[in-house]
Amino acid sequence: MTGGEVRFTVLTVCTGNICRSPAAERLICRDWAAGAPTIEVVSGGTRAMVGDPIQISMAHLLEQSGAYSGEFCAQTLTGELVHDADLVLGMTRRHRAAAVALAPAATSHTFTLREFARLVVDGADDFTPSEDRAASLRRLVDVAASRRAPITDPTLDDIADPYGQGLDAYQLAFSEISTAVDTVGRVLTGSPLLESASGVTAEPSPSGPEAPAPERRRIWGRRR
Repeated sequence: MTGGEVRFTVLTVCTGNICRSPAAERLICRDWAAGAPTIEVVSGGTRAMVGDPIQISMAHLLEQSGAYSGEFCAQTLTGELVHDADLVLGMTRRHRAAAVALAPAATSHTFTLREFARLVVDGADDFTPSEDRAASLRRLVDVAASRRAPITDPTLDDIADPYGQGLDAYQLAFSEISTAVDTVGRVLTGSPLLESASGVTAEPSPSGPEAPAPERRRIWGRRR
């Protein structure tokens, strides 16, 4: 949570609120809200392990990335949390649905994290960053909402729960979270995107044995 007068609140949601949503919360704090005291980032769980810290494997991954993992207590997702948020980011479609069920008025600004990153990239040409980070985030939410459309494989918008699994599962979840957060952050600041980073939930294109290997290129976003 940031100090000062809060003008924009981001809420991340998972199940236990000890792995995925706190990782997203801390990365968003670092990448979207750094130097912006008007932005608050919180998280909650649909079946939260209330009072628990961030799970140790995820905490290590956060620290290795340069994000802070301390001073965290898991909390239950409530209608008040959803109602007070300007952007709600579930880790899966079930978490998105759970948030909307608690506060239906939040539907227009509730997404999964990967869905939000995908839609932000899709609408990047209609977005111009500004020095006011809270206002920029508000515009990004509008851009993403205007780009909503069904995709062939909706599971691409989900981030699997690593809890109770091996380190590989935590690394995969963390990689998907950090890629999505970084992608949005780059659009938010007008920084260049690698194509591999911008396609956070891109559906695979048909290919055959004679299909050429995709060319790696850079996509350049607008600068301030």
